Amino acid sequence: MSGVTGHARALSAAAAVALMAWTGAAAGAAGAAPAAAPAVAPLKIGIIGAGHIGGTLASLWVKAGHEVLVSSRHPGQLEGLARSLGPGARAGTPREAALFGNVVLISVPYGALPQIGRDLKAELSGKIVLDTGNPYPQRDGDMAVQARRQGTGVSSAEFLPGVRLVRAFNAINSGDLASQAHRSGERIAIPLAGDDSQALEVAQRLVRDAGFEPVVVGPLARAREFDVGTAVYTRLMTAAQLRQALGLNALELQMVTLGLTISGSSSVPARTKIRCGRASESLNRCVPQAGQKRRCDTLPLSAIRQ
Repeated sequence: MSGVTGHARALSAAAAVALMAWTGAAAGAAGAAPAAAPAVAPLKIGIIGAGHIGGTLASLWVKAGHEVLVSSRHPGQLEGLARSLGPGARAGTPREAALFGNVVLISVPYGALPQIGRDLKAELSGKIVLDTGNPYPQRDGDMAVQARRQGTGVSSAEFLPGVRLVRAFNAINSGDLASQAHRSGERIAIPLAGDDSQALEVAQRLVRDAGFEPVVVGPLARAREFDVGTAVYTRLMTAAQLRQALGLNALELQMVTLGLTISGSSSVPARTKIRCGRASESLNRCVPQAGQKRRCDTLPLSAIRQ
């Protein structure tokens, strides 16, 4: 069996496991009486750093019906911005933004991220945080060199411990963010990466509410695939074009459509976790290996056979 064929079969089998679990859950719910879809409540979004990216997103999200609190160390300077955004916006300090938001957007120079993580650790703990920053050594110093080396998804998680982190809106220029929102035809894609399935769901909603199309690339470790300096960084692409550029294959696209993800790199590593995004939990199922039966949420794809 060739390596390509083996990977394809392994992925197909892995998908089958995840799809069976999802289908079983759906079938169980099928017998229940149909219920009207609940209205989606607007979110409260704290924005730390109201520069070009943060300020533009604040405007787009207020127009979508969300409440925002824009913040900086000098909140008085943001009163004019808050008034221009309307009654759905207010200004405050970074601490107030962290406390206010169901979701917090951090859009600051990357070198400020460690200090925010220290100063607001308690306020941000357990919250969904969207991180837009990019490390530039000429501005942010040595920490940016290390962040680029290991990838911003991994680095930002170290600087912001205890949050439900999603890398988002880092791969688009502020001018394009303003001019391309809600454009006619196919929307511009925004790549996302995160380890928390519910946080990714919220991030996808906010990307759509801002007028773009979300593309979930994978866990935080894969955020490096759209970091500064990559081929897709700041390029305006549709979702299909972005997926093609990142090598997201047809199986991954099918599973994302169903709310399922296979986390890991596109090169199919030896061990890959199958997760059900809709259930927000890993599937506790493992293929028997070498005659042993065991429960686990990580399975070796090389051991899966159709």
